Amino acid sequence: MDRTGYVDTHIHGFYNHSTTDNDPEGIDISSTELARRGTTSWLPTTFTDGVEQIKDACAAIAQADEGRGPDFCGARIQGIYLEGPFFTMKHVGAQNPAYLIDPSEEVFDQWQEAAGGRIVKSAMAAERDGAAAYAAALNAKGVVTSIGHSDATYDECIAAINAGASCFTHTYNGQRGLHHREPGVVGAAMSTPETYAEIICDGKHVNPAAIKALLQAKAGSTRCSSPTAWLRRHARGSYTSGGMDVIMKDNLCWLADGKSIAGSVLTLAQGVKNIVDWGIASADIAIRMATEVPARSAHIEDKCGSIMPGRDADFVVFDHELTLVETYVGGQSVGNAFTD
Repeated sequence: MDRTGYVDTHIHGFYNHSTTDNDPEGIDISSTELARRGTTSWLPTTFTDGVEQIKDACAAIAQADEGRGPDFCGARIQGIYLEGPFFTMKHVGAQNPAYLIDPSEEVFDQWQEAAGGRIVKSAMAAERDGAAAYAAALNAKGVVTSIGHSDATYDECIAAINAGASCFTHTYNGQRGLHHREPGVVGAAMSTPETYAEIICDGKHVNPAAIKALLQAKAGSTRCSSPTAWLRRHARGSYTSGGMDVIMKDNLCWLADGKSIAGSVLTLAQGVKNIVDWGIASADIAIRMATEVPARSAHIEDKCGSIMPGRDADFVVFDHELTLVETYVGGQSVGNAFTD
């Protein structure tokens, strides 16, 4: 079975390199290793940090992208995703609380300039001052606004959606949950067919039954995507990222105090296989959740997410059990990190 390469629209780095290391070479190494695991397009994703630090990270990602020649064979940078700093303290998660601020179009424009126009998606808490205006401003610029790390009410989410927000960041995690008297952020994600919802399918962030409920609410995944969210390290140990001390253990990234999950370490290829193995969705739907759907959610479907005439020949080959066999970028094999 062969399909278009996977599209990861929310990932903070890979193979011992973070998107906020301000290291173009590290971004290239991440791209190369991601491709060897089935991901052929990605949005390098920043953390909550100081305004200048985020600007520097955007500039480094842009430098990596600009420096690639025709012979570079790794996952393509299809844009940048800003996860933060427009979040709420209540659901700050692994984001650095020292840098939380209200949404600002002026600040966004500084980052976009440093990124050379590459920012395609920005997350915010829908209850912060100026959230709806920010969503409207970015919508006018053609940039996606995603609701996340938020304690917003259902009505506050709907106001942001009406203003232009169209996505939910790692649904269930880092947000007000569903309650029958106050549907909250999760209720808004489930009840708005026009929006997209990320979901982390590692079986640790979200119970598979809750994943199934979300997929059914989103019409069988036509608006549900599976990001990896965090793929910086493989080895167990202690690290620093986004100014936060984190540890890797039990195939998860945790804050150093061990009380809060900081991110997932699964690959998109494994996430797709999980959904099928759990009996939640067919192989076709699971693959769409990692290709066509995330591409549409980030408005990059003109570049990736499907095999079409004139597109780059980026595709993956699986066996009958959805185990990755080989990845091709631009028609050239980059192998398979799981077997090489």
